Amino acid sequence: MKEESKMAQRIAAVLVYGRAPLVFAGMVFAVGVMWTHNPTLYVLGALCFLISMCFDLVDRWFSTRFGQNFKLTDLADRLMDKLVYSIIFPLLTAGAMWRLLEVSPEYTRVELLHAILVLFLCIAVLVRDNFAQFMRKFSVKSPEKAEELQYTRLRKVVAAPVGALLYIYIFYVPSSRPGFFYDRLSSISHISLRNLFFVEILCLIVIFGSIAMNCRKYGTLCLDEICLGDMTLRKRILSIFPNALTTMNALMGLLAVFFAYQGKIREAYLLLMGGAVFDKVDGALARKLGLTAVAENSTRRFNVTFGGIMDDIADAVSFCIAPGWIFYVFLSEIQNPVIQYLPLKFAAVMYTLLGFARLAYFTLDRTPIPGFFKGMPTPAAALLVTAPMIMLETAVAENSGTVAAWGIFCFFLMLMAAVAMNIYPIHYLHIGRFMDRRPWFTRINLAVLLSSVFTPLFGYVVLTYGLLYLASPLYTKNMDPQDIAGKTAQ
Repeated sequence: MKEESKMAQRIAAVLVYGRAPLVFAGMVFAVGVMWTHNPTLYVLGALCFLISMCFDLVDRWFSTRFGQNFKLTDLADRLMDKLVYSIIFPLLTAGAMWRLLEVSPEYTRVELLHAILVLFLCIAVLVRDNFAQFMRKFSVKSPEKAEELQYTRLRKVVAAPVGALLYIYIFYVPSSRPGFFYDRLSSISHISLRNLFFVEILCLIVIFGSIAMNCRKYGTLCLDEICLGDMTLRKRILSIFPNALTTMNALMGLLAVFFAYQGKIREAYLLLMGGAVFDKVDGALARKLGLTAVAENSTRRFNVTFGGIMDDIADAVSFCIAPGWIFYVFLSEIQNPVIQYLPLKFAAVMYTLLGFARLAYFTLDRTPIPGFFKGMPTPAAALLVTAPMIMLETAVAENSGTVAAWGIFCFFLMLMAAVAMNIYPIHYLHIGRFMDRRPWFTRINLAVLLSSVFTPLFGYVVLTYGLLYLASPLYTKNMDPQDIAGKTAQ
């Protein structure tokens, strides 16, 4: 039994400490690929990274399963994470730029954007690890929770495969003598940029989620140490987090316009959906942190705050300017006489200006209705008007006879949504708070969206959601606002 324990310890040591030499060897092979374009070095480097990834996924499980006395496993695992990620992701950043210059010198803007996204991914991973180390200094005062340990494992399960996938894609070099491993790797290396963007954005979401979990876990203790009872300083520090989410909201809108310029309307719609999520989360986080208490109890005539102004600017970019811009850019490039005859610029400008008016009214309104919006909210309007453009994109790609019909539908829907945002006697349910109070409703709709996002039905699904919300006051008009507010506040 003692020999078995020693064998298990040796295997655990190999799994934990073997990752760093493997990744270092992979880095050396990658440098050799950049210098010589040798496909054999590419295969060897990819195998080193794949083996290191497998070690990363099973080392903690093996230590827990076959022995309880590996006292240094946790500390060594974190040290190896820091060493491995400090090698992998800067290497991938350099490799992404090398690929643009050497492999595809006639690169497109989308390929350049992907290289920049790899850079941001590298920064996010390294910042997250250093931030987590800083926050763990407070762990002696707060015991770790099991679900947060699982979330940390989720980050590792995502980061290691993403690093290996990007290595296989970035350092791929063609060979005239393919082998068994090379054939398998070359099939992976031809993954589309659209799928790579999805994987990398998912990785970023998990990384930011890990940062948020650390803030939630140790944030109170950390602020107690830093602020020393200064409540003003405490609120200023806390306000950074919702303001960062608000900035991400605006960034989603700008990225949506960029993808629309590339003719990728589905991706632009998903980015606007991400902006809507950030718009919901930043307000919820501000309320959770108690940053809205002063504003809600203010005796000033107009409840205008710096956070509110930032939120309005972000909403104006993502839900007023971006949809109008996408509509005009996309439809004006369609070579169809019916669509070209439509006053596209007029519809885009009207939607944008009436969206501004809706935001101004929302900010200056002194008699809000709890749980309801006066007029259609700008995020819902933006998602509504962008949804039929997904079907229009498909119709244009297939040269279908429905191009003119979808173009006319998009035009009149823009005008209808612009008007609906400013009919203030019509009250729309605050769908975000409604979903917060009904988790089953959230899970069902999230499952529907995720199951349809990679299918041709996605555009029809989101358009149906938008039209149902447009007509929802016919059903929700009989709801008692105080009853909705009471349920929301519980």
